[in-house]
Amino acid sequence: MNDNEVNNQDDEDDEHAGLVALAAASVVVGAATGAIGVLFRFALERGDAWRNAFVAWAHAGHDWAIVLVVLAATVAAALAAWLVARFAPMASGSGIPHVEAVLHGALPPAPLVLIPIKFVGGVLAIGAGLALGREGPTVQMGASIAHAIGTFFRRNVGDCRVLLAAGAGAGLATAFNAPIAGAVFVLEELMRRFDTRTAVAALGASASAIAMARLLHGDLPDFHVPAQPFPGFEMTGAHLLLGALLGLLGAAYSRLIVWTLEAGERIAPSGSVKLATARAAAVGAAVGLLAWFAPDLAGGGDALTEHALLGTGTLAGVMAMFALRFLLGPVSYAAGAPGGIFAPMLALGAQTGLVFGRVCLDWFPGMAPASGDTTTFAVVGMAAFFVAVVRAPVTGIVLVTEMTASFTLLLPMLTACFTAMVVPMLLRVPPIYDSLGNRAAKQR
Repeated sequence: MNDNEVNNQDDEDDEHAGLVALAAASVVVGAATGAIGVLFRFALERGDAWRNAFVAWAHAGHDWAIVLVVLAATVAAALAAWLVARFAPMASGSGIPHVEAVLHGALPPAPLVLIPIKFVGGVLAIGAGLALGREGPTVQMGASIAHAIGTFFRRNVGDCRVLLAAGAGAGLATAFNAPIAGAVFVLEELMRRFDTRTAVAALGASASAIAMARLLHGDLPDFHVPAQPFPGFEMTGAHLLLGALLGLLGAAYSRLIVWTLEAGERIAPSGSVKLATARAAAVGAAVGLLAWFAPDLAGGGDALTEHALLGTGTLAGVMAMFALRFLLGPVSYAAGAPGGIFAPMLALGAQTGLVFGRVCLDWFPGMAPASGDTTTFAVVGMAAFFVAVVRAPVTGIVLVTEMTASFTLLLPMLTACFTAMVVPMLLRVPPIYDSLGNRAAKQR
């Protein structure tokens, strides 16, 4: 063996040793993220239960009890925003744009203080009834955990960057009990490339995160959906039309999120702790009123998604809930408290699919044997709306498939997501995280 062959062999040995160390670190990252993510989910479930019980108790008392409900939501939202503005401004919102900025080298990694602020602030905000998702906090907490573990293991800059992305994916996997979607999210949205080291870290982190989550929280899908038949070819046109409709709605939703953020910033700039807190208090008061009059419409929206998947509710009622939640999501996000946009989007997509399915089956009753029922349209709607807003089609399809265990609907989801992705692109509406990232860059 000559000198060149010896050097090449040494380089390969070093690379393999480094890959093993990276894989081991990713497993630790996933386990830690899974544990924190499950605790966060338990806290949110308890917060929802307490909010509903408190509202029920208030209704059983006197009319003046509405003041207590509004005051509680106001204080919780204001405290969440104050914690963020005072101790960790990068914890505002979902945190995914911040993670992407760190991965692109535009910002330094967040300090560990972000984790308790994101955890407590997210529980306060979502528990108060703001229409925010649990995935944003778990993604950003997972990224912060990963950076700390990468530093502890003395990994190089490149490996720390890969671990940070893997930790973020593990956070998404934990939030929705969707391990493959978490790994795909890293490759498709965060890193936007496929390479061996990134894939190994993403898979290792998501796998160990889900192992921990299922050990502590259970292994059932997030939504219980009746088994659906394979849709016939004659349904292709309907799914293409549903995707185009959701593409239009997704483009409008993306624009509305950015518009509400800019409007809120003009009224109460986030640079001022007092004004940022006051802005969140105003949103909290509005959510408190909503919780008094329609408690089922407050919060992240999982219950609304479940109802839509099961096809419950009148057509007029579902459309009214959709209109209200379509506005509530961006307004809640503009409050500046910790919380994501995935869970509210999934509810909107399911409701749109339900309405579309009802109309189709009423106008064309012959479609029923081929399409199953409205559940098929609701599941497809979840994936298509996600893709229209985020523009990550593989992540959206895999995420919804894992959350609903609807493996028979992959083809209609692909069909609907095709038009849901094309329509916003033709309208020149960028993906939501690109818009949020560009907006944050301008503010810096």
